[in-house]
Amino acid sequence: MTQVMRAQEKQISVKKKAMKLKKYMPLILMTLPGILYLIINNYLPMFGIVIAFKDVNFSKGILGSEWIGFKNFEYLFKTSDAFIITRNTILYNTAFIIINLIVAVGIAILLNEIRNRFLSRFYQSIILLPHLISMVIVSYLAFALLSAETGFINKTILPMLGLNEISWYTESQYWPFILTVINVWKSAGFLCVVYLAAIIGIDQEYFEAATLDGASKWKQILLITIPLIMPVITMMTLLAIGRIFYSDFGLFYQVPLNAGALNSTTNVIDTYVYRGLMQLGDIGMSSAAGVYQSIVGFVLVLISNYVVRKINSDNALF
Repeated sequence: MTQVMRAQEKQISVKKKAMKLKKYMPLILMTLPGILYLIINNYLPMFGIVIAFKDVNFSKGILGSEWIGFKNFEYLFKTSDAFIITRNTILYNTAFIIINLIVAVGIAILLNEIRNRFLSRFYQSIILLPHLISMVIVSYLAFALLSAETGFINKTILPMLGLNEISWYTESQYWPFILTVINVWKSAGFLCVVYLAAIIGIDQEYFEAATLDGASKWKQILLITIPLIMPVITMMTLLAIGRIFYSDFGLFYQVPLNAGALNSTTNVIDTYVYRGLMQLGDIGMSSAAGVYQSIVGFVLVLISNYVVRKINSDNALF
C-alpha cells in the first residue's frame, strides 16, 4: 500500500512539473536568444584568458604555444608608462562616476517636476540623444569646436572674450576638463532616465504628506526623493566601480585624435594596450591587461558591496 501511494505521489509530482514547464515554456523560449548571446559573447571569450600566460605562436596555435607564466604581466607593469596609465584610468573614472551621479540625479529631479507630458518626453529625448551618438561623430563635433584653424571656440568665442587662440590638440593641460565635459554630456542622459524611472515610482502620498507638514521642495528632495532612490543609486554606482579600470576607448583615443602631445593626460590602460598591440603585435600583453582589469574590477565590486552591506544591507547588490 505504501509503495502504491509513493508511486501515485511520484506520478502527481511529474505531472505538476510537466504542467509547470508547459506554463513557463513561452517565457523560456523568449529567454533562449538572450542566454545564447550571453554564452557566446561573455562566456566563450573567457577561454582567451590562457593567452595572458602564453607566448603566443600562431603556427602552433593557442593551446600549443609555450607557457611563460606572469611574464606578460611583468612587461605590462615594468614599462615607464605603467604609473601614468593606471593613474589616468582611476582618476578619470572616479571623476566620471561622481560627476555623472550628481548631474544625472539633479536632472532627473528637475524632469520629474515638469507636469506637461509632452515637454517632459521632449526633454528626456534631448538629454538621452548624446548617449546614442557614435563616439566617432562626437570626435568630429569636438574637432569642429576645438580646431586651431576653423574651430568655433578659437574663431568666435575666444575673440569675443579678448583672448588669444589656443592650440587645443597640443596643450595637454586642458584635456582633463574637455574629456570630463564630453563624458558627462554623453553619459548623464542614460543615467538620468534610470533615476527618473525610480523617482516616478515613488508613492506621491509621501510628497503630499510632506507638503501638508510645510516641507519645502529642497527638504522633500533630501528627505524623501534621494533616500527612496538610494538602492538604485547604489546599484548603478557599484556597477560603475566594477568598471573603474576600463575606459571608453573612443573618448580617450578618437576625441583627442590620437595626438601624441596629449598622451600624458589622455593615455589610459585601454589606449595603451591598443597602441602596444598595433605597434608591437603583442597579443599576450594585451590579454594580460584585460585579465588585470577584470580581476581588479571584480575585487572592487566585492569590496564596495561589502562596505555598502555594513552601512545598509538593504542597498547591497548581494
